[in-house]
Amino acid sequence: MTTYPPLGTLKPVDEGIWIVDGPAVICRRMPISTRATVVQLADGTLWVQSPTGLCDALKAELEALGPVEHLVIPNWEHGVFLNEWRSAYPNAQVWGVPPDGARGNVIEHDHDLGGDTPWQHEIAHLIVGGSRAYREAVFHHRASATLIVADLIQNFETARLPAWMRPLIWLAGTDDSAGNMPYLMRRRYSNAGLAPSVEHMIDWRPRRIILSHGRCYESGAVKELERVFKKLLHERQWSRALDDMDGRA
Repeated sequence: MTTYPPLGTLKPVDEGIWIVDGPAVICRRMPISTRATVVQLADGTLWVQSPTGLCDALKAELEALGPVEHLVIPNWEHGVFLNEWRSAYPNAQVWGVPPDGARGNVIEHDHDLGGDTPWQHEIAHLIVGGSRAYREAVFHHRASATLIVADLIQNFETARLPAWMRPLIWLAGTDDSAGNMPYLMRRRYSNAGLAPSVEHMIDWRPRRIILSHGRCYESGAVKELERVFKKLLHERQWSRALDDMDGRA
């Protein structure tokens, strides 16, 4: 079973923040679990990142919390279920990554991520740097110290996967023995562009990480970021040390 039942229901993470586990989608011929994150903003409206499958029971749960105001698509691959939500919530504003440099299918949206937002005092965000072919926005829910990512880190529990899929996940380095940035994605990023974004995420000092795919990290978020990007961060430290030495010479 690749998914995390029960599906299509709010699961509390902390005060004012929930996840919704959804159905599997096919990616590169493999069934991949999906997960949305829902935040209730201070004004009572709802912010939904990576919206997953929408059912009547979930609609009722959301209605009990407040109106869905923001639909947030963190990268172009996470718009599979967007039309369902647009139909259900026609007044919701759709946020997406800017199209410049994005690979192929750009999701139609109302507002670009990367600048000011009406929810920035509650949820910080940045577009991860280092790739012209691929763009992903990551988020930090300040009140709960929760980092929210889409594909940047994946952490598949191999026991939940079909046997034929497990070697592929091991080769990608994204099994839950040591969740990681997928190998093919990592090749799209330059160290110089990616490193400042990783440091920015660490500077947020998150406590947990919500992942769209696989097991989330309920604690130790900073240590997990340092582990995933260990080599990159070490290179950054050495570069700074050499620059300091040159400056003193």
